[in-house]
Formats: sequence, C-alpha cells, structure tokens
Amino acid sequence: MRFMMIVKGDRNYESGDPPKPELMAAVEKLSEEMIKAGVLLDMGGLLPTSKGALINVKHGKLTVTDGPFSETKEVIGGYAVLQCKSREEAIERGRRFMQLHADVLGSSYEGELEIRQMPDVAPQFA
Repeated sequence: MRFMMIVKGDRNYESGDPPKPELMAAVEKLSEEMIKAGVLLDMGGLLPTSKGALINVKHGKLTVTDGPFSETKEVIGGYAVLQCKSREEAIERGRRFMQLHADVLGSSYEGELEIRQMPDVAPQFA
C-alpha cells in the first residue's frame, strides 16, 4: 500500500527561513534508512506560498493569483510517498518523522503531519 505523508509548514517555513541544518541532517539519515528498507518512494519540500501561484475556477472562469496566500490556514511544506505493509506501519513511520522534528527543534516546535493512503491503481496516461 502506498501512503503520502504531508507535512504542514509552520510560521518559519512560510516566512522563508531555511530549516535548521541539524534537522536536515536528521531527515536525511531517516530518509536513507527508509530508502534502504524499500519504503521511501519519493519525497520533497516545497517553497513558501510567496513563490507560488493559485489557480481558481469559478463560474467557468479561471483566475490566477500570485502568492503569498494569506487566506490559507494550512500550507503544505513537504511530502513523502511511502510503500508500507499497513496503515499502522505508515503511522509509525510518520511518528518517527515527527519525533525527529520534536527532538531536534525542541519543545517550542509545533507541527502537523497528515497521512493519506493512495489508490492502488494509478491512472494510465497516454
């Protein structure tokens, strides 16, 4: 089963502050472990919304808005796609990832990770 872990960005992320080098080193170590185990299929981070654009459709008309998106309550900061045997395994791997953040960033860190199962059958594009 494939699962997507979606990491929500915090206020430091959205302001454009780079992650602490200690955090990046810990994430890299955990990622290498998951790659060797055949669990981590893909991962990546996203730049703040100030570097993005938002495309809306309303009443058949498209509008494009450049970032930042102040009305957005939650912003995706990064993602990982995992191949796990169960939902429980995906949750445990997500717990380890977020514990790593708590350990490196300390008790003032507040973060959120969403785990969603992906369909087993991917659409075929010609």
